[in-house]
Amino acid sequence: MAITLKAARVNAGLNQREAAGKLEVSRETVGKWERGETTPNIRQAAKICELYHCTMDELIFLPKV
Repeated sequence: MAITLKAARVNAGLNQREAAGKLEVSRETVGKWERGETTPNIRQAAKICELYHCTMDELIFLPKV
């Protein structure tokens, strides 16, 4: 089942600020990832999956607009 970054974060019980702190990025960066304005690099994506308890295959990275 595919899930967006925002849905995965919410399912993990985190707000953007909490996720950003754990991922060592700014809250703005998390927001940009969720809106598809930027994409996390492979290491950041791996950390996201670990934090959100999902696999990269399950995540949907929105296309850049």
